[in-house]
Amino acid sequence: MGHPKSLLPVLSLVLAASAIPLFTHDAQAQVQEPSSADRATARTLAQEGYVALRDKDYATAADRFTRALALVHAPTLLRDLARAQVGLGRLVDAHETYSLIIREGVAADAPAPWLKALADAKAEMAPITPRLPWMTITVTGPAHPRVTIDGAPIAEASLGVKRPADPGRHEIRAMAQGYYTAKKTISLKEGESVNIAFELEDAPPDAAPKDEEETGKVSVATVVDPAWRKPVTIGALALGGAGIVLGSVTGILAMTKHNQLATHCPNGKCDDPYKGDIDNYYTLGTVSTIGFVAGGVFAGAGVVLLLVKPQSLVQQPNQADEPNRTGRRTPTTRKDFSWSPFVSVGGAGVEGTF
Repeated sequence: MGHPKSLLPVLSLVLAASAIPLFTHDAQAQVQEPSSADRATARTLAQEGYVALRDKDYATAADRFTRALALVHAPTLLRDLARAQVGLGRLVDAHETYSLIIREGVAADAPAPWLKALADAKAEMAPITPRLPWMTITVTGPAHPRVTIDGAPIAEASLGVKRPADPGRHEIRAMAQGYYTAKKTISLKEGESVNIAFELEDAPPDAAPKDEEETGKVSVATVVDPAWRKPVTIGALALGGAGIVLGSVTGILAMTKHNQLATHCPNGKCDDPYKGDIDNYYTLGTVSTIGFVAGGVFAGAGVVLLLVKPQSLVQQPNQADEPNRTGRRTPTTRKDFSWSPFVSVGGAGVEGTF
């Protein structure tokens, strides 16, 4: 009685996982033979991995085959892991997994599933090779730069030569002690070959904390507000509002007084009883003008203080007295900066030194 065709791949995995106790990365290495429990667990993981691969759940499939390989090393498990890696877009990993099967090879009298796994690896790796993107990263400036790709450091020996990468978006950082960290983001297409060049610039000793350079993180600037900034801002906005209100009220009163005088003073000529009203009208107009001008100036100064963060007030965290490349410590330098609102007979505004 034959088995259903749908179960044949699973049975092949089961036979392959149970048939080999000593398939190793190094033929000369002495590897402890898997226990019966390890083999049984590997068969279960292989079955779950095959189901996930069939359902295109590549993440689960890769997890199951990886765990099965940790218990029993077999070419069938490697082949299916490579297939899951292809599904995840991890072409570099898949190419290396297929290559491992080919490099290790199988004996001529090996089980049929193993022979098929080797043949599959050769056939399936061929179309992956031209799909691999390649990048060549060069860094000029420091003698021994450090480079990370998506946060993972790469060996210095990889710089200046072609390096395979998976298709998609990648963030590359180059850094070194005494230099500014540089970052570039690229989007690789299948089969594409790109050159990525960094020219690092010398940085002052306090430009970037050592721990952030080592991890490839960019220092985040923090704004340090002086103690006077908040009360002066509030005061300027309050005075600005009061000036605008004063200008509005006295302006309305001046307009009312003007309408009254227009009735009693035809052609601009007023009798003695209304001369005091004329003086009052001009006084209200003057106060209204001063109120609007002062209110606008103070309000503007308040908005500037509220929104503008002068560059000289920005400092890098943890940068004080960092040793430079000569081993000496240089104190942190700051630009002299001051500003303040002013009101005078001739006008009002904000003055300062940078």
